[in-house]
Amino acid sequence: MAILLKNILTTVTFNDKDEIFSKTDILIEDNQISSIGKNIAPPGGAEVIDCTNLIALPGFVNTHHHLYQTLFRGIREVQEKPLFPWLIGLYEFWKHITPEAVYYGAMVGFSELLRTGCTTTMDHHYVFPEGKPGTLIDEQIKAASEIGIRFHATRGSMSLGKSDGGLPPDVVVQKEKVILEDSERLINTYHDNRRFSMQKIALAPCSPFSVTKELMIETRKLAREKGVMLHTHLAETIDEERFCLEMFGRRPVELMADLGWTGSDVWFAHVIHINEAEMKLLDGAGVAHCPSSNMKLSSGICPTSELLDAGVKLSIAVDGSASNDGSNMWEEVRRAYLLNHLKYGSNGLNAYQILRLATRGGAEVLGRNDIGILQEGMAADIVLFDLNDIAYTGSHDPLVSMVTCGNSSLVKMTIINGRVVVKDGEVLTINMHKMKEKAHKTATDLVEYQRRHV
Repeated sequence: MAILLKNILTTVTFNDKDEIFSKTDILIEDNQISSIGKNIAPPGGAEVIDCTNLIALPGFVNTHHHLYQTLFRGIREVQEKPLFPWLIGLYEFWKHITPEAVYYGAMVGFSELLRTGCTTTMDHHYVFPEGKPGTLIDEQIKAASEIGIRFHATRGSMSLGKSDGGLPPDVVVQKEKVILEDSERLINTYHDNRRFSMQKIALAPCSPFSVTKELMIETRKLAREKGVMLHTHLAETIDEERFCLEMFGRRPVELMADLGWTGSDVWFAHVIHINEAEMKLLDGAGVAHCPSSNMKLSSGICPTSELLDAGVKLSIAVDGSASNDGSNMWEEVRRAYLLNHLKYGSNGLNAYQILRLATRGGAEVLGRNDIGILQEGMAADIVLFDLNDIAYTGSHDPLVSMVTCGNSSLVKMTIINGRVVVKDGEVLTINMHKMKEKAHKTATDLVEYQRRHV
């Protein structure tokens, strides 16, 4: 199968030369880019798509999410609270999740991501309620395969319940043996380490305040034995910092270094409360910057420019939809840009640099060298963006326009692995209306059940 994207107004490659092309074509053959240039002749049987006045970017790479939270947005009991009380309140709802809820939550989140230009996403699922089937990650993988998104599923975990000094209630924590056995099962069943893989597994204990040091160590050992990556929340709030100092006598980043949780096969979500010495301790680990979540939960502003200056790999992420409240990659790009300028003023990152974080930066954080760049031999993960709306009138730079202007976050087209999955805001691989109805009913039933049993 071949697709020729014809006469693209601007193609932003994010390649090693930082090349930006005008009025070019991109030929996709099978699942990769085979040619970029002018006046490419379509091979026989190729679909030709007119891209006049459209901008082409690599697909966005979302490096931190909690897909099940799409079913728990706007709950009045917790909506305005900071992280710890927000979590404590939401655990009471999350303890009722089912495999069906995880499937529909994933479908909702994937749909939002795809419509806003995301072609690769991870998910950090760590809630496994007592007495419920343990195959929740399997439901996410099923949903990702059906909808057609490139997916890094992480097997999250919580082993430190409230009775042992942790934050989560005991009903949503698991024994370490159960966690490690299921982690190995998922890797053996689903992890695909080939080039252009659509499906990878990583291991992701939830946070320093919900797992034991022993689980962190054993998870690290298993991940490195199996050759998969490691992920967790880190240095998100002052409350977390205080907890780590009281519980372990170490600041969060220091604790990770002590546990061997640094290096190029590790990435962390948030990383707000970190000093210069601790940035060096990361030793090649990546960071998922979550602008909207950090603002909503009053966590603080990630020191993005300082992290980059220290050589830390940096990316952009939406975080869970109950702390955001949407899986909207364009909004995160815009807010990352604005927060960076709020913190650093005229020395802040420019539009090109922010877009690079959301594309190639995300690929680097996830340890991939086959996505995040538009060039021959790379995966055909391409987003087409339309600047013809009146909201972009009077703006003279297409990259600045995309980042700072516009009344919509919906892209013109999303192509993943050489397949068109979104066109004009519609996800082509599922029935969005039916999916929305089923997902909303599932969400309503879960929330109302908890409210009736308080």
